Amino acid sequence: MRYLPLTDADRAEMLRVIGAAAIDDLFADIPEAARLNEPLDLPGHAGEIEVAARLGALAARNRPAAGAVSFLGAGAYRHHVPAAVDYLIQRGEFLTSYTPYQPEISQGTLQYLFEFQTQVALLTGMEIANASLYDGASAAAEAVLMAHRVTRRDDVVVSGALHPHWAGTIATLLRFSDAGLVQAPLSVSGDEDLAARVTDQTACVVVQNPDVFGHVRDLSNLADACHEKGALLIACVAEPVSLGALKPPGAMGADIVAGEGQGIGNGLNFGGPYLGLLATRERFVRQMPGRVSGETVDAEGRRGYVLTLSAREQHIRREKATSNICTNSGLCALAFTIHLSLLGETGFKRLARINHHRAVTLADQLGSISGVEVLNDAFFNEFTLRLPVPAGPLVDDLAAKGIFAGLPGGRLWPGDGAAANLLVVAATELTTADEIEAFARALEGALP
Repeated sequence: MRYLPLTDADRAEMLRVIGAAAIDDLFADIPEAARLNEPLDLPGHAGEIEVAARLGALAARNRPAAGAVSFLGAGAYRHHVPAAVDYLIQRGEFLTSYTPYQPEISQGTLQYLFEFQTQVALLTGMEIANASLYDGASAAAEAVLMAHRVTRRDDVVVSGALHPHWAGTIATLLRFSDAGLVQAPLSVSGDEDLAARVTDQTACVVVQNPDVFGHVRDLSNLADACHEKGALLIACVAEPVSLGALKPPGAMGADIVAGEGQGIGNGLNFGGPYLGLLATRERFVRQMPGRVSGETVDAEGRRGYVLTLSAREQHIRREKATSNICTNSGLCALAFTIHLSLLGETGFKRLARINHHRAVTLADQLGSISGVEVLNDAFFNEFTLRLPVPAGPLVDDLAAKGIFAGLPGGRLWPGDGAAANLLVVAATELTTADEIEAFARALEGALP
C-alpha cells in the first residue's frame, strides 16, 4: 500500500485515543525557543505526476560524468561496471536479512561477505579484512582509532598528501579524544619526510598510495621507521584498481590498510553510497572495527558461513565497543565482490595495465602543451598538472564546453595559494584516444 497523508479526521481520532487535546501537546517537552513558529518554506502537497515531474526537472540540472568527456578522479573514479553486476546483486540468494545474525537464513549474505574479505585481504597483501565500512574516509579514521587502541599512544601523524576529505574525517573523529594530531604540510611533490615526525608517543602514521596528487610511493622505509619506534603504519588506497599493478601495502610493511572500494563494481552515484575497505594483521583482529564473516561446518558436516567476530559491545555495552560502526556497506560490497570475481586475477591485472597506459598517454599529450607541467615522476592512472593560471576558472570554462577537466587544487585546499594552479586529472579504461585529444586541444586553447 502506498503512503497517503492522514486526513484531519484521522489525526483527531489519533489524538482522542492517546488523550491529547492538540498536536502541540506532543511537543510539550521541547523548549518553546527551539520550536518553529511557522511551517517550513516547502511546497505544498501535490499529486504523484506533478511531484515526479518536479523532481525529474531538478535531477536534470545535474550533469553526470558519463554525460561529458570526464577526467575526474581524486578519490572517485569512473570505471566500467558490467551489466552482470547489477543483475546478480538482485538475485534472491543475496536478499537475506539486513544484519546476518541468524546464519540459517543469511547464508547468501554471509558467503559473499566471506568472499569479499578474502578478496580484500589478497588485494592489500594483509592477513585479514573486515566485512566493509562506510567509505574510504571513515575507514581511515577507524584505522586511526584502531591504532590508538593497539599502541595505547595518542599522537597521529598524517601525510600532507592524504586526500583532505580523509584527513578532515580523521580530525573530526579525533576532536573529542586525547589524541594529538600532527598534520604534515601540503606535499605537492610527493617527497616528504614523515619518518622524522615519528616519536615514542606516535600511535600511527597515515599515508596514501597513490597519494592525492597521484604520486606512487614505496612505503617500506617508512614502515621500518614506524616499527622502530613502536608505531603502526596505516596505508590508504583511494583507487582500488591500482592494486592490480602496484606492490600491495602489506608487502611494504603496512600494519593497517584503509581503502575506498567504489572503483570496483560501483558507479560514481553522485557521491555515494561508497564502500570502505579495512584490512590488517591477524594479531590485531580483536581491535578491528566492524564484523568478520567466517567459514565453518554445521552439525552434519556441511560447509556453512557465520559471523565469526562481531563486537557485541556495539549493541549492549557501548562504552566497551571498538567502534560505533555497527553495519557495513553490504550492497556495495556485493557489487565489488561480483565485479572482481568476473574479472579474475588475470582480468584485474589487465584492467590495471589499461588504466595506466591511458594515463601515460594523457600525461604525454598534456605535458607537451606550453606552460603545462606534469608534476609526477611515477603514477598509476592519476597525476597532477601545474598550470600557468588558476585551475578553477579554467575547469569551469571547459565544463561549459562538455569537458570535465579534472579537480582544481583550489577546491581541495581552498585558501591555499600553492594549490590554486594545480589540476588533478585521471584516466581510466573508459578514456578514449579521441577524448584525450579533445581535452588537449581544449586545454591548449583555454590557456593564455
